[in-house]
Amino acid sequence: MAKQPVRVHIFHQSYTMLAEGDPREVEDLAHRVDELMASIAAATNSADSTRVAVLACFHLADKLRSAEQRLQAMEKQYARLDALLTEAIDKT
Repeated sequence: MAKQPVRVHIFHQSYTMLAEGDPREVEDLAHRVDELMASIAAATNSADSTRVAVLACFHLADKLRSAEQRLQAMEKQYARLDALLTEAIDKT
């Protein structure tokens, strides 16, 4: 599928992104990033876009790390359940 250019606005700046799929997904992500940066700017009373962007990245990196940890825990749980089911099937 061809990439489509999508114009978005994040923290008072316009960017053209390339969307591989539905352009609305790119627009939605840009809107979420814009909202996050606006809330950080308001909470820190800062208009410095670099500082706000770094804090937003840190926030998103923390969310990603938490999601990765949850995924790893689920994968371990799935592996344990798979082993139990395999053992139960082998006994029959």
